Amino acid sequence: MQGEDIVLKRPELLAPAGDFEKMKTAIHYGADAVYLGSSMFSLRGRAGNFGSGDLLNAVEYARGKGVRVYVTVNIFPHNNDLPAIREHIEQLSDISPDAVILSDPGVFAQLKKTAPAIPIHISTQANITNVAAARFWEDCGAKRLVLSRELSLPEIEEIRKGVSVELEVFVHGSICISYSGRCYISSFLASRGANTGECTNSCRWNYALLEEKRPGEYFPVFEDSRGTYLMSSKDLCMLPYLNLLVDAGVDSFKIEGRMKGINYVAGVVKVYREAIDSIRDSADYSVLKSWVDELSMFSSRGYTTGMFFGKQPDTDYNFDGESYRMSHELVGVVMDVNGGSARIALRNRLDKGDTIEYLAPGLEGACFTVEVMFDDAGIAIVSARNEDIITINVPYGVRQQDLIRRKKNSRNCT
Repeated sequence: MQGEDIVLKRPELLAPAGDFEKMKTAIHYGADAVYLGSSMFSLRGRAGNFGSGDLLNAVEYARGKGVRVYVTVNIFPHNNDLPAIREHIEQLSDISPDAVILSDPGVFAQLKKTAPAIPIHISTQANITNVAAARFWEDCGAKRLVLSRELSLPEIEEIRKGVSVELEVFVHGSICISYSGRCYISSFLASRGANTGECTNSCRWNYALLEEKRPGEYFPVFEDSRGTYLMSSKDLCMLPYLNLLVDAGVDSFKIEGRMKGINYVAGVVKVYREAIDSIRDSADYSVLKSWVDELSMFSSRGYTTGMFFGKQPDTDYNFDGESYRMSHELVGVVMDVNGGSARIALRNRLDKGDTIEYLAPGLEGACFTVEVMFDDAGIAIVSARNEDIITINVPYGVRQQDLIRRKKNSRNCT
């Protein structure tokens, strides 16, 4: 019976939505739910984000597609933030998202008072690392707990046995060097607080050692002439072990990345959608090469399993300065399809004769040459650039909102 339960109840795939376009992209490629927020209260102050009118439109759009929307209000507020938060919660009461993600007890109390019908999810910022804390939030009335990233699989299993609320974990994306995201490096070095949504990613910067009596002489922390990215973790990727998370009782698989572009959102969501859908029996789960290839196409720092299997290995940090890697770049987005042709909104230069790929089911890895191009007035052209609207021939299976990509620094597939 336990195996049947796993088949019948697959975890939710929860995707980031930094702005409306990213939300539509996540939904197009298979997200069950998206999380988003305003610039003021959602710990991603420099993402595109959503105003109150945009939030309403986002909820209506997603629900029209059968997708849930969770709104983040997970900053650590100070006294002067409270009036604006109360006003924001009043707006959310009218918008009625599927849940609000928060971490502060005061915000929790305000939401319960002002919008009691909205379910509450407790953010990873609340540092839920034990079953007692999980029970506390369950007793307070939380519907879901986003568990700390510092937990191992056995610890998650223990929490699962101790509570009946939904459990959510991050399965993919950037990892902060701080404890569950509570970081002060950005505040000290750049006067921008990570805990209020203004993080500068200072932990990704290149640091070297300076000895007090040797001014101007910089020493790498490790023997490397370029210094060391001492605090820069590789990105989390639990794709090979999703079946173990299912066995542990996790209800929602969360992807990090509201600051990432649509290329990242599309590729990660598509891979994890296919992976989750493939889980029939925990013992038979396997990772397809095409999924691994897809994850290598967009920017990442390499991959780690974080602390799910205990202490994160020292090799899972980027010490060599080779932090970001990617094999493909975004070319454009399909606006609409008419028979064998499509209008494309370009995000990069495209020339006649270039070879491109479509991120569409059944077309993965296939290369196609741009043989003819027309501008938006129907005139044949040989070159176009970012923000141009063009028409090209497309193969069968290309859909509206599909992404077009090509090998980085290459005009062909080789």
